[in-house]
Amino acid sequence: EASPALAVSASDDCTVKLWDARVRGETGSLEDEYQITAVAYSNDGNSVYSGGIDNVITMWDLRKMSKSMGMKGHTDTITSLSINPKGTHILSNSMDGTIRSWDIRPFIEDNKKRHHKTFVGGTHNSEKGLLNCSWNSDGTMVTGGSADRIVHIWDELSAEELYVLPGHAGCVNSVVFHPKENVVASASSDKSIYVGELS
Repeated sequence: EASPALAVSASDDCTVKLWDARVRGETGSLEDEYQITAVAYSNDGNSVYSGGIDNVITMWDLRKMSKSMGMKGHTDTITSLSINPKGTHILSNSMDGTIRSWDIRPFIEDNKKRHHKTFVGGTHNSEKGLLNCSWNSDGTMVTGGSADRIVHIWDELSAEELYVLPGHAGCVNSVVFHPKENVVASASSDKSIYVGELS
């Protein structure tokens, strides 16, 4: 499992930087051709995933410090990436108005068919914000930011929308699940954070 002292950052200078809280300065750098807007560490700490304005999710092998896989399917900038609790799938939010899940297990029958599911309902708008996405603690529900001022929560298994929670007066930039309780918190451009219990 990845060390809590390790961190990764994405930048519009086309790099992914690796950091270790125990060391001064960056510990590694990965260079891409395009600006990077989203990044996530794999659960085992051996890989980093990045997404950006090229609409591709790239897997970087940290043992070789090189690209090892690309996943295509989004048609606009990727704004957020999140690994599921089991480490088998990655969730991506994109300005194309979809949240998608991808199979990132090392060996699958058809390597070209890594796209798993698409969750529809959330939106992006002309503000072009970097809206997040996240899983609940057991990986059975997903959520993500949405410009329509609504918190959307989907069932991971069926991809059906379970909850549509209005209330914000601005774009919902981030939604996260509580690690143990059936509770979500949402942050919005309306300068408010709402915390709500799911039934």
